[in-house]
Amino acid sequence: MSKIAILGVTGRAGSRIANELLQRGHTITGVARKIEGAETRPGLTLKSADSTSVDALVPVLRGHDAVISATRFADGADAATLVAAAKQAGVPRLLVVGGAGSLAVAPGKALLDTPEFPDAYKPEAQAGSAMLQALRAEKELDWTFLSPSALFAPGERTGRFRVGGDSLLSDTSGKSWISMEDYAIALADEVEAPKNFRKRFTVGY
Repeated sequence: MSKIAILGVTGRAGSRIANELLQRGHTITGVARKIEGAETRPGLTLKSADSTSVDALVPVLRGHDAVISATRFADGADAATLVAAAKQAGVPRLLVVGGAGSLAVAPGKALLDTPEFPDAYKPEAQAGSAMLQALRAEKELDWTFLSPSALFAPGERTGRFRVGGDSLLSDTSGKSWISMEDYAIALADEVEAPKNFRKRFTVGY
């Protein structure tokens, strides 16, 4: 079993990823700026740290097999901070909870660039796209960026979903969606059996 740090563990995605990994027997260090009131469980250690600071992250990350960043891009660390912190802490793998905005919907056209993409979500999507581009320039640390489908919300844990690459996945009705619970399965699978070294992949129904 692995020792894994999760940044943004109190968020909707981070908490579900922690649940999935804990169920599989991994040891988790949950990191957030505010951990007051967060649920404590066997196998989970909570630590308060600023994910935008390399100096704050390094001592928290040291000794882990992997770090998962589940923070909002607009609020959290950029790629340079996460990569530097992981390297200085000696953590060999970085996994990032990505966004759907950078997924392709046509050759050379990302979901973010479509007229239907909500303006309210653009700052977060643009920050996520910038994170992915920065990671693609990283040639030393093993990183993985997992983009959800367009609709990413709490739901059912079914264990049934499709895996794709850089293109948006949609079901037979044209809906692009994945529950956070099933997304957590895909990310936990990647932690346990890595297949996507220094690349992005996506999951959807």
